[in-house]
Amino acid sequence: MKKLKYAVMAAGVAFLALPVLADSDGLNSYRYDGHMMGGYGHGMLGGVMMLLFWGVTIAIVVLAVRWLGDRGLKNGGSNALDILKERLARGEIEPEEYETRRKSLEG
Repeated sequence: MKKLKYAVMAAGVAFLALPVLADSDGLNSYRYDGHMMGGYGHGMLGGVMMLLFWGVTIAIVVLAVRWLGDRGLKNGGSNALDILKERLARGEIEPEEYETRRKSLEG
């Protein structure tokens, strides 16, 4: 499980480097030619890369939150049938009451 966690983290870090790929002229060739695009002529590619970057970033965050939330429920949460079994094991309810309540929960 730790290997998967580290692989996801490495993929996330690699993904964060994607905006650098949108600059086809390189990192040190910034120039200003009198308008907003700076004379690059690839404003559409930069816009698409920005949308792609933020879309995937938001998706990763949402999936991570859902994954962590699901793990918390599975590890610490109990459903009604589990609680009923625990009450029977502790002797709080009789087997007849357990069967009656179990049938009502399942059906």
